[in-house]
Amino acid sequence: MNRPLKRSFRIRGHRTSLSLEEPFWEALREIADSENKTLAGLVAEIDAKRNATASGLSGAIRVFILDHYRRRYRDDM
Repeated sequence: MNRPLKRSFRIRGHRTSLSLEEPFWEALREIADSENKTLAGLVAEIDAKRNATASGLSGAIRVFILDHYRRRYRDDM
């Protein structure tokens, strides 16, 4: 399995570092591109919508990616 890669973003004025495996970064980039958003913009949206007590931002991003592709799969059926 791939090792997590760390990237930094500025969210609501605070610098935040995220660690995700490369396939998750690739999927997140694909989603951002398909929605004409920047990677930072999409990360900020996910952060704003997550329940901060339920999971960390990296976990919320992984769940967001899974939900995105599950919806896409269902729509294709």
